[in-house]
Amino acid sequence: QVQLVESGGGLVEAGGSLRLSCAASGSIYGINPMGWYRQAPGKQRELVAAIARGGSTNYADSVKGRFTISRDNAKNTVYLQMNSLKPEDTAVYYCNLESLVNGMTYWGKGTLVTVSS
Repeated sequence: QVQLVESGGGLVEAGGSLRLSCAASGSIYGINPMGWYRQAPGKQRELVAAIARGGSTNYADSVKGRFTISRDNAKNTVYLQMNSLKPEDTAVYYCNLESLVNGMTYWGKGTLVTVSS
């Protein structure tokens, strides 16, 4: 199986920046599509950003121009650089990986991002 561990969450003031990291380990074969989702209390989980095997990216309209997803394939790690943070960005951010071997989607436990003001 695959394990995903997020890190980098915390408390930041509006307008500030934060970088999230997600390290994948376990039964990983090659490069897999990965992404970041977020969920606020009482809200549905939503896609924030995704990155394909070839490096193409997709972003939610609400974060375009502010967030950047990237990956380090050698480290099996995906990052989410978040700039110009807004209070509405407050949520638990989850990393996910889509296995090309068995078709399953794996999730991390999440990291909390809180934007004040």
